[in-house]
Amino acid sequence: MATHTMIVRSSSSALAASSPLKETLPLFTTRSLTFPRKSSFSRLRLRFFAEKLSQLDSSNGCASLQDSGEHLTEEHDTKEESSTLSITVVGASGDLAKKKIFPALFALFYEGCLPQDFSVFGYARTKLTHEELRVMISRTLTCRIDQRENCVDKMDQFLKRCFYHSGQYNSEDDFAELNTKLNEKEEGKLSNRLYYLSIPPNIFVDVVRCASLRASSVNGWTRVIVEKPFGRDSESSGELTRCLKQYLTEEQIFRIDHYLGKELVENLSVLRFSNLVFEPLWSRNYIRNVQLIFSEDFGTEGRGGYFDQYGIIRDIMQNHLLQILALFAMETPVSLDAEDIRSEKVKVLRSMKPLLLQDMIVGQYKGHSKGGKAYPGYTDDPTVPTNSLTPTFAAAAMFINNARWDGVPFLMKAGKALHTRGAEIRVQFRHVPGNLYKKNFATDLDKATNELVIRVQPDEGIYLRINNKVPGLGMRLDRSDLNLLYRSRYPREIPDAYERLLLDAIEGERRLFIRSDELDAAWDLFTPALKELEHKKIVPELYPYGSRGPVGAHYLASKYNVRWGDLEDA
Repeated sequence: MATHTMIVRSSSSALAASSPLKETLPLFTTRSLTFPRKSSFSRLRLRFFAEKLSQLDSSNGCASLQDSGEHLTEEHDTKEESSTLSITVVGASGDLAKKKIFPALFALFYEGCLPQDFSVFGYARTKLTHEELRVMISRTLTCRIDQRENCVDKMDQFLKRCFYHSGQYNSEDDFAELNTKLNEKEEGKLSNRLYYLSIPPNIFVDVVRCASLRASSVNGWTRVIVEKPFGRDSESSGELTRCLKQYLTEEQIFRIDHYLGKELVENLSVLRFSNLVFEPLWSRNYIRNVQLIFSEDFGTEGRGGYFDQYGIIRDIMQNHLLQILALFAMETPVSLDAEDIRSEKVKVLRSMKPLLLQDMIVGQYKGHSKGGKAYPGYTDDPTVPTNSLTPTFAAAAMFINNARWDGVPFLMKAGKALHTRGAEIRVQFRHVPGNLYKKNFATDLDKATNELVIRVQPDEGIYLRINNKVPGLGMRLDRSDLNLLYRSRYPREIPDAYERLLLDAIEGERRLFIRSDELDAAWDLFTPALKELEHKKIVPELYPYGSRGPVGAHYLASKYNVRWGDLEDA
């Protein structure tokens, strides 16, 4: 019997008290319908790249799966014709489903990346008809900026594949009814099922249990994607993993961090490993420090109830920024295979020192008036306790104890209600030994160093700061940028991260998903500091809404002789 895998969105360690053991679930076995890979590209992309090279779409590298079957081998042709894909979005009426999941699925359909025979089901407690679901999700569907003439027709075709079933999240009978409807659409073909659970964490286990027992495929695969945060600390994360593995094997779980699907993050390894100008410099010998910066120019805006349970460290630093750090710092993997890449990331995390309270600062935004407009503080949010000590800002210095990075500070900074919105990686190189032009920089030697900036969002781009002579008779130096701005170089719209990750989950590609040992290593780095922070009730430093953050972040950087690079661009 084939392996079963599902998509789950979880944000808490709150788990159901009891669940059947794996031995009682004959639907979940260890045999998998997998296809061998020769690289990190998916089997579908490889197959169509080889056979339909001229049909590849340069916007996402995905050939049409809906009209490209005429040159397949007889074996592949038979499999494609006799199989179907059923995607069920549990919690279909929620914001994540409406704003991200359904639009991403439509984008994949629009680009021809979904198989010929597929259907999309919404599942929630809300009473809706098929048509009401279609009207609801149609409001968020958009075509590419470089849209084709058949955009409206594509929307109509996609919406006709969308259906709805109302039921309780803890009812096996309701999921059995969903299974009946899925069977009707699958018409006895080899059925592959994908569940995206966009639901509150307290009903997470109930849904997994019901779906696994009553609505799994009996002859294909069923896959599950779990979305961050994966617990609140090492213990709760471990409990979540143990609960998952009562129903699933490790190979069936896809832990999603949508930042790993962003174009510039995925390009990080390409930039390093395929450019000789960078690879030899990627070590402590040439790099002085690395900065990972995330900022939002808005606060919780009435949705602080969820955020207050986790804070900025769990919400951003322990997952998004740490994942980027691991990709940045890892050694060259044996291949582009998912397991080779993830194994190298784990080595980086296990080589790092656990975060100490003395190497971090926390802050919380307060109310502020600017330009005649009043901006509320974090605790002014009616969904947040008035005495909350939850950080909305944090900065930390981390270190990797290996030969490549020994002594190089990796500085993280993340915050809400700051002066700008963005995410970037900044690599500051060392000073040039015996620099002949040292006197031209006066006492500010930082201006004499090169800096590589990878802007993840917005305005995706890569630029390298170099020293340059200003034209003229004198000898005056200036810092100039060698700039690759994506919107200028690549005018086509960049796919959303959820599109890439959903496609990878459908195809069984795990390279951009997090393995359980990687998750354990990540929590081991942050759990001691988080517990100390909460046990000692550390009061966060206040900073005005719309400012650059607390002053303590600058003192933390100066402790390691570092200046935050984003301040010069502001």
